[in-house]
Amino acid sequence: MTEETPGFEEKSDVPSGATPDDAAEAVENSVKEDSTAPAGDASNEKPAGTAGLTAQLDQVRSALDERTADLQRLQAEYQNYRRRVERDRVTVKEIAVASLLSELLPVLDDVGRARDHGELVGGFKSVAESLETVVAKMGLQQFGKEGEPFDPTIHEALMHSYAPDVTETTCVAILQPGYRIGERTIRPARVAVAEPQPGAQAKAEESEDPDKSEKDSE
Repeated sequence: MTEETPGFEEKSDVPSGATPDDAAEAVENSVKEDSTAPAGDASNEKPAGTAGLTAQLDQVRSALDERTADLQRLQAEYQNYRRRVERDRVTVKEIAVASLLSELLPVLDDVGRARDHGELVGGFKSVAESLETVVAKMGLQQFGKEGEPFDPTIHEALMHSYAPDVTETTCVAILQPGYRIGERTIRPARVAVAEPQPGAQAKAEESEDPDKSEKDSE
């Protein structure tokens, strides 16, 4: 009498009386048939999550573009800020130096007058020359010479006269030299100017063109 296991139904493709090798071969063939069974046309199937991943990728790219634009804008603002700070720093330095040197101009004027009168000798000469060297290193430049054309932007006329030997308004005497730092004038040169005598230009033209004077007389 044979005892059967409840709930188990034996199913085998192995013929009765087969050897163990025949049974193994039959099982292997069955597995191959199951693996090669057609599972539908996979090329026409589209994974369900592809559309969602594409949308997420587009969102990430858009966010990345926005952050890149923000970063570029911040970098440009920072560069402008640095240039502005550097420009302000240079301006403040120039103003401070100009203010200091302006206080020293009366001393330099005294040194110049002492030199003109031959009083710049001994220890006083050494100190004066050291002072002039220091202010020159700080960028102070003296200007104003006799015989140069009068320029109201850098000259201040304190005396006025007429002269027959000038053809334009000319600085004939430097009463007080001017000083500048770079392009900044901290004190104009105070000068005496001379203008051509009235009618001198017409006489000069007549002397250069005698034919014109004869025609005018006729």
